[in-house]
Amino acid sequence: MLKKALIALLIVVVVACAIAATKPDDFSVSRTATFTAPAETVFAQVNDLQKWNAWSPWAKLDPNAKNSFEGPQAGVGAVMKWAGNMNVGEGSMTITESRPNELVTFRLDFLKPFEATNTAEFTFKPEGNQTVVTWSMHGKSQVHQQTDEPGFRL
Repeated sequence: MLKKALIALLIVVVVACAIAATKPDDFSVSRTATFTAPAETVFAQVNDLQKWNAWSPWAKLDPNAKNSFEGPQAGVGAVMKWAGNMNVGEGSMTITESRPNELVTFRLDFLKPFEATNTAEFTFKPEGNQTVVTWSMHGKSQVHQQTDEPGFRL
């Protein structure tokens, strides 16, 4: 009986390793939402890092997280650093590209609970009195990286 249990466990481990070996080295994820607001209004919320706590789903995961800011308040060179509980971890984001009412690109440096550097961007597309916002992130897959990110609501 013990021998059969060990063989079954070995098979499970081998199958899990085989599945993990087929996982791609890179990942990409995107989400889209539509807001009843002009592109310049929505863009201003994303481009100014000091406004993020008002709408970011990650801020809600740890209201006691410590945030600090460097560089300009908004646009290229603006930096936000955070340190919080295990739900938000620790890291920083830096705006690397900013085109008014069109695009904001970030370099995300995660330190805890895992180390990773990813790129994220928000694009803004006006449609009548609404704005379609697409958030995307891509980078190298991390073994311990969570894939269930919260949805975003500006």
